[in-house]
Amino acid sequence: MRHAAFFPHSVVLAATCFATLTATAATPSKPALITQRLDETRLVRLTGSTRPAALDPRNDLGEVGSELRLDHVQILLQRPSPQQAALKNFEESLNDPNSVDYHHWLSAAEFGDRFGISTADVEQLVSWLENHGFTVDAVPASRGYLDFSGTASQVSEAFHTEIHYLQVNGEKHISNTSDPSVPEAFAPAIRGIASLNDFGPHPMSKRIAKARIDPDTGPAVTTSDGSFGVQVEYTSSQGPQLVTPGDLQTIYNMNPVYAAGYSGQGQTIVVLEDTDLYTTKDWNTFRSVFGLTKYSEGKLVTVHPGNCTDPDVNGWDSEAILDAEYASAAAPSATIEVASCASTRTTFGGLLALEKLVDSKTPPPAVISMSYGECESFNGSVANALFAETYAQAVAEGVSVFVSAGDEGAASCDADEDYAYHGLGVSGYASTPYNVAVGGTDFGDTFAGTNANYWSNRNSPTYESAKSYIDEIPWNNSCASSLLASYMTDASLTAVAGDNFCNSAFGESYATVTAASGGASGCASGTPSIEGYVDGTCKGTPKPSWQTGVAGIPADKVRDIPDVSLFASNGVWGHYYVVCFSDVKNGGAPCTGKPENWTGFGGTSVSAPIMAGIQTLVNQKDGGRQGNPNPIYYKLAAKEYGTKGSSICNSTLGNKAGKECVFYDITQGDTDIDCQGKQDCYAQPGATYGVLSTADFSLQAANRTGIGYDLATGIGSVNAYNLVYNWKTVTAKVAEK
Repeated sequence: MRHAAFFPHSVVLAATCFATLTATAATPSKPALITQRLDETRLVRLTGSTRPAALDPRNDLGEVGSELRLDHVQILLQRPSPQQAALKNFEESLNDPNSVDYHHWLSAAEFGDRFGISTADVEQLVSWLENHGFTVDAVPASRGYLDFSGTASQVSEAFHTEIHYLQVNGEKHISNTSDPSVPEAFAPAIRGIASLNDFGPHPMSKRIAKARIDPDTGPAVTTSDGSFGVQVEYTSSQGPQLVTPGDLQTIYNMNPVYAAGYSGQGQTIVVLEDTDLYTTKDWNTFRSVFGLTKYSEGKLVTVHPGNCTDPDVNGWDSEAILDAEYASAAAPSATIEVASCASTRTTFGGLLALEKLVDSKTPPPAVISMSYGECESFNGSVANALFAETYAQAVAEGVSVFVSAGDEGAASCDADEDYAYHGLGVSGYASTPYNVAVGGTDFGDTFAGTNANYWSNRNSPTYESAKSYIDEIPWNNSCASSLLASYMTDASLTAVAGDNFCNSAFGESYATVTAASGGASGCASGTPSIEGYVDGTCKGTPKPSWQTGVAGIPADKVRDIPDVSLFASNGVWGHYYVVCFSDVKNGGAPCTGKPENWTGFGGTSVSAPIMAGIQTLVNQKDGGRQGNPNPIYYKLAAKEYGTKGSSICNSTLGNKAGKECVFYDITQGDTDIDCQGKQDCYAQPGATYGVLSTADFSLQAANRTGIGYDLATGIGSVNAYNLVYNWKTVTAKVAEK
C-alpha cells in the first residue's frame, strides 16, 4: 500500500515562496536520475551494505526462513551532483554572518525541495518496491531515503542477496551475505541499503570499573612474595569521589550561568533511545536528592516520534536514565525529552526516532544527544552515509547534534573486549561533519596526589564536594596508559612503561579497551577487509572546513574526533558519576541512603548529554538554535590557543587556570590501550599484550595529549560560563570583516 502522506501541494507552494525570498536559495534545476527503461535483468551491485563478519564462511549457519520479517529497511537515495554542491554551499553559509542564509533554518519540506531527488524519481522507486511486494512505510519530506518492510524472500528476490543466520562471538545474528543489487536503471538514484542485518550499536556507558584506585589507600596490597595481590576496595572515611550534579556544576563553572538567569528555561533537550525508562521516579528522585528541583521549570517527557513502535523497557534502560538525568544536571530548567523507538532487525530505534523528529516535527528540537555508536568499518559505508545525511538535515533545520565519541580508545571495533584486535577505528555515528563528537576525561588529582586540594567531605545536603575546576587527563582504564603504568610501577611516563605494565602479573587486571575514544576517520566509505580492518578500499570522511586553525589538528585530510571532552570516567582513578537507576534486574540499585550506595557509571554517553545541556544554555542566552556548533567551538579554540597553545588555559594548572578560559587544554596522559592482533598493535617480542596507538611510539603517538587539539580529548573541556558569554564574540568579529 502506497504511503499516504506524499508531497502535498501546499508544501510545494511554501518551498517555492521561500526560494523567492532567499537570495542564495536558488537551487540548480534537478536532473532526472532515472532515465533508462527498467530492465530487471541488467543489475548493478551496491557496495558498503554487507557486514564484514557476514563474508566469513566460518560464521555462516545457513539461510533464514523465507517469511522472516524485515521491518524498516532503508534505502539511501543519491542526490544529483548539482544539489550536493548546493547543499555544501548552504551548509557553509549557515555559519557565515555575511550570508543572507546565516541561521536561515529550513523545514524538512524545504530541505527536500532544495536538496532531495526529484519526486518523479521517488515515485518510480516506490512503485518498484510495491511491485515486489514490499510495504513502503515512509517517504520522508527530505527525500533522502525510503523506508520499507517485507520478508527475507522478498529481499532476496528484489535485491539478489540471501539473508543468513550467523554465529559471531557466541551470538546469533542475521545478515545479508553479499552486496545487494538493483536494476541498472535505478542505480543513479540509489546510494545503497543502509542495513540488512541485526548487528545493532552499543551504548557508550560503562559501569564502575573493577580495577580501580582508592585515592587514600592506593591500588593494591602486596603478598608475602612481593607480587601484587588482591585489589583493595574503597576503605577511607571519605570514600570514592563520586561526581554529583553539584560537583559537575562547580567543576565546569555552570553556576554563574544559572545565577544570570539561564538554566534552560523554555528549552528542550532530546535524548535518543530504543528503550523506555524503567520508571520516571528515578529522574524525580535524582533531581530531588541533588537539589535540582529548585529549578521548577524542568520536566521529563517520553515520546515515540511519528507514532513509531514503543520499545517498552529493555536491557538498555540504564542508558536512557543516565542520559536524561545528566542532561537535566547541566540544564536543570530544560524539558528533557526521551525520544524512543523500537529497533527492528535492520534499523536502530534511535535512528528511527531521529529521522522522525527532523522530518515530521516543525520545528524539530534544537538540541539532540545520541549516546550509541558502532565503528565505521562494521557499520558500513551506506549506514555511515545515512547517519551523516540525517545529521546534515538536522543541522539545516538548526539542530545541534551531540554524539558520544566512544569508550574504546582508538579501537571502536573492539567494544567491551579485554584488548584491541581490529586496529584503529572510530564510531561512524560520531565521525560525520555534522555532529559534535564528545570525548571523555578523568580528573588528574589522584595521579598528582592533590585530592585534598579539590574535594571536601560531602556534608552538603545535596552531596556536592568539589571545590573548583580540577585538572583533567584523558579517561583511560587500560594498562597501556602511561599514567597508570607510572603510578603503579614508579616508571617514567613512556609508552614502554605501559607495554611493560600490561605484561606484568598485576597489570593484566587492567587489560581492557575501556578508554575515551578518538582518532581519525578511516572507513566512512569504501569496503574493509573481511575481518573488519580499516584497509581494503576504506576512506575517511574528508576534513570539514571548520576543523582548522587550532594548534595540534593533524594534517591528515580527514575528520578527526573528538571535538570537545568532559569528565567520563567510571572510577579507575576514584571518580565516577552517580546515577539513580532502580531497575535491579538490569543491574540497578535502590536509590536510597547515601549516593555512594546507588549505581555508578562513566562513559562518553554521560559527557554527550552534559555537553548538549551546556549548548542549551548557549541557545537560551543567545536567543535561538545554533545548528552545528563546531564552527564556533573551533573559532573560539583558535582564538584561545593560537598556534602555540595557551599557558594560562593548560588543564594541569587545575584551580590556578585562567578565569577567562573557554576551553581547558588537556596536555597530560593518553588513550593508549592494550592490544593483540595484526594491525596497528605495537608489541615487544614475546609479549602477551601490545599497545594500540594512533602512531608508532617513535613518532610520538597522536592520541596522546598535546598542545591545542589532540586525538585524546579534542580541543579540551569547557568552562560553561565563558562559553556562553563568549559565543557571539567570534561571529561578531567575522561579521565586521
